[in-house]
Amino acid sequence: MYLGDSLNLIQSIQDDSINLILTSPPFPLTRKKEYGNESAEKYIEWFLPFAHEFKRVLAENGSFVLDLGGAYLPGNPIRSIYQYELLVRLCKEVGFYLAQEFFHYNPARLPTPAEWVNIRRIRVKDSVNVVWWLSKTPNPRADNRKVLKPYSESMKNLLKNGYKAKLRPSGHDISTKFQKDNEGAIPPNLLEFANTESNTPYLKRCKQADIKPHPARYPSGFAEFFIKFLTSEGDIVLDPFAGSNTTGFVAETLRRQWLSFELNEDYIIGSQYRFDD
Repeated sequence: MYLGDSLNLIQSIQDDSINLILTSPPFPLTRKKEYGNESAEKYIEWFLPFAHEFKRVLAENGSFVLDLGGAYLPGNPIRSIYQYELLVRLCKEVGFYLAQEFFHYNPARLPTPAEWVNIRRIRVKDSVNVVWWLSKTPNPRADNRKVLKPYSESMKNLLKNGYKAKLRPSGHDISTKFQKDNEGAIPPNLLEFANTESNTPYLKRCKQADIKPHPARYPSGFAEFFIKFLTSEGDIVLDPFAGSNTTGFVAETLRRQWLSFELNEDYIIGSQYRFDD
């Protein structure tokens, strides 16, 4: 893990050498946060220079996964569309391909913004981040067999008792191949990971050392999903906005090589506590 501006640090990385870039950069929120977020109006121009470097260092079959939170426009109960404007420019200008969009659902997220959700009661709480899975070529390496979910009870019963092949009302022809046991169900592109880690060794050790933990950590399950899905053991994973280094820690546990960049020294010091064991 390296301390510094990732736009400078990434210059030392060779072309076509990174298998996965997985990151959640500071979001453009209405209110400034301690981790240095840009306003929605400036965000895209701030981000694009990073994106050009990401494309340069990414392997031909590599992937770039970008987790982005939403934002309301100041003083109004209407949303910024910066995420979609950014996506268009990443594809049209930088040259990325959109492999698939994901949605990161956090059921434990607080009901914000308070003015529109709690006080005036004219909006529901925002619990989903968009996640853009981008690639350098139209055929990035991926394998959904690495991220299968346990079968539901109904599917287990179907495999046990058999299924009569027939045409469903939707028009889909469900053949006998549907009964094949693939050792798990293919996950959807709605990923549910509650960010409720309040008693982890990382947080305990930060408190003991009087180090302030990063306030916007994404769940380890989120990083684990994409690292398993899009890489193999020995591949290199990069997080250019690492924060508390969830990405690096999960990559280490999954036997991937990793690089993490972070601008705030306190977050780097705290991140070391993830690796103490």
